[in-house]
Amino acid sequence: MFTFLLICTLTSLLPLGHASLPLVINTWPFKNATAAAWSALQSGGSVLDAVERGCARCEMEQCDGSVGYGGSPDESGETTLDALIMNGDTMEVGAVADLRRIKNAIGVARAVMEHTEHTLLVGESASVFAENMGFIAEDLTTNKSVNIFSEWLKGSCQPNYRKNVSPDPSKSCGPYRPKATWKQSKRARHANIHAHDTIGMIALDRDGHAAAGTSTNGLTHKVPGRVGDSPIVGAGAYVDSLAGGAAATGDGDVMMRFLPSYLAVELMRAGVDPSAACKSAISRIKRHYSEFFGAIICANTTGHYGAACNKVPGLTKFHFMVANSETNTPVLKSVDCF
Repeated sequence: MFTFLLICTLTSLLPLGHASLPLVINTWPFKNATAAAWSALQSGGSVLDAVERGCARCEMEQCDGSVGYGGSPDESGETTLDALIMNGDTMEVGAVADLRRIKNAIGVARAVMEHTEHTLLVGESASVFAENMGFIAEDLTTNKSVNIFSEWLKGSCQPNYRKNVSPDPSKSCGPYRPKATWKQSKRARHANIHAHDTIGMIALDRDGHAAAGTSTNGLTHKVPGRVGDSPIVGAGAYVDSLAGGAAATGDGDVMMRFLPSYLAVELMRAGVDPSAACKSAISRIKRHYSEFFGAIICANTTGHYGAACNKVPGLTKFHFMVANSETNTPVLKSVDCF
């Protein structure tokens, strides 16, 4: 009787709902992405189908300007995409980074997983692979991204992500050269927390299959060639059908150094509640970068889920979406940052 009461008490303390499968959970209030993934599961699609369709919806809708085409122009004004998809049954992964000309980055990532022996393809070679696989080459710039780039040039290319360098004295920006005495102010990540909102998604079905994925256009004004955490296994996302899944969003240059998604999944494998696992992964980063911007979502194999975020100016509460058999529709959830 004591054991039964203890289990009931612990369950009642779970802050973000009871266990329920199937489940779709994703970062940010990207409701249409959640709905697309949930619809895929309800219509008999696999968890991989759900993740791909959910992330693809965000790519098509240019969620928050930070996913898909027409957002986050780099220092040359080009929009490039990163994406990852992972199969929690087989531990197969497909990912692309610095992808050009192709709008459906998550689709290309799945093609890498299903049609090559590789895990990650990057840059122009990834784009050529995508075109060879039948993906349509299109211009990823829009009037909005061109305007963002133009305004940045007018502002002497500030803010940017360079440090300990200075531009040619005859120019307001670039080419840059090392200059030990030159110091940059705070990094651009402090200027706009919405400059890099990755969609990270986890899907689980009733039979215990799990998948996870990410998609983003990276940081606005990033150095060309920059790759963040989103397409890196264990950083942007990680999933194991025997333990659960996790996905991260935020300052990828910092977060990828700690593999927070892998850490959270391993904690859940050891029996840690998803909320606590997410919080531990964030805490690990905070010990070194107390002002980093970032959040993580977690879900275990029973359908329990949670989230955590680092509290910084402009981010005191993190919003994410959930759909499961209890709600049968996307529901907005939130967690207080710490």
